Amino acid sequence: MCQGVLGKSVLPDDLPWVTGSIGLLGTKPSYDLMTECDTLLMIGSGFPYAEFLPKEGKARGVQIDIDPAMLSIRFPMEVNLTGDAAETLRALLPRLKQKTDESWRKGIAQGLHDWWKTLEGRAGEKANPVNPQLVVCELTPRLPDDAIITSDSGSCANWYARDLKLGRGMKASLSGGLASMGAAVPYAIAAKYADPDRPVIALVGDGAMQMNNMAELITVAKYWRDWPNQRWVACVFNNQDLNQVTWEQRVINGDPKFEASQNIPDVPYHRFADLIGLRGIYVDDPNDLGQAWDAALTSSLPVVLEVKTDPEVPPLPPHMTLQQAKNFSTALLKGDPNEGATITGAVKQVLEGIMPHKD
Repeated sequence: MCQGVLGKSVLPDDLPWVTGSIGLLGTKPSYDLMTECDTLLMIGSGFPYAEFLPKEGKARGVQIDIDPAMLSIRFPMEVNLTGDAAETLRALLPRLKQKTDESWRKGIAQGLHDWWKTLEGRAGEKANPVNPQLVVCELTPRLPDDAIITSDSGSCANWYARDLKLGRGMKASLSGGLASMGAAVPYAIAAKYADPDRPVIALVGDGAMQMNNMAELITVAKYWRDWPNQRWVACVFNNQDLNQVTWEQRVINGDPKFEASQNIPDVPYHRFADLIGLRGIYVDDPNDLGQAWDAALTSSLPVVLEVKTDPEVPPLPPHMTLQQAKNFSTALLKGDPNEGATITGAVKQVLEGIMPHKD
């Protein structure tokens, strides 16, 4: 099963057939699932990017939604079922027959296993100074069982969607409607009021941090003493770049990075946290990441964990089209200001996806 990014926490990532997110921020196993399936069952999703669904005529379709206006608007469904998802699924279960041939399902499970190895390899690639994927990979094994995770829009949403493994009972969300920036810290504050006993972690890019999330830290400083559990962490990916748009310009439009709009100031977010009575932690060495997460998740007061990350680690889509590759080449030919680092970062990430892995 695959999920839209807003449904990331619906199923835990320890299940062997949960392939993760679908779409531009999605995984290769989810892309493969969509291109190879013979039947699409869509449950309570308004996923808008139809290009990531099966090609029309390649798969049969069944959709469940409580809102009949959402039925068949993304894919021509043969069966449209209006109703509560849980109740409808319970009614359908007796009608299902277990297949004896499990070869395709086993193939999906193997592909998922290989994908996690690919992500681990990508996160382990050297960067300047810290690989942003490693930030999330180091968080995963340290996630408290009852954690709530929020993510902002931007390149950090890629690492949240792909690299973060959620366990059973965890909650997670991000601004998934129009990908509006500035949601992570307000969401994390709201989560703390909704579930004050649960630890909360916000993943935030520096662009969104400067837009409004820094101001929301003042709200945290005002109210954190009222929380019975003070574990609250905002992790800032500081790469001094509006990174998602930079890469979209390169891959979608074939334009080099436009520094005048993309470069943003280097702000000491951890020092701002100290200034307003929170705890600031700064990391610019990948070897310090694990220890920093340990300190942040056991702190007796809210933490801003600032990590100096590399903007030239590309948020690769689950499948690179020929047109996207051409656009990227065009952007480089036009003279990208960070051409050398951009090429190196992209090559490392692509090679990690095609080289064999050792268990």
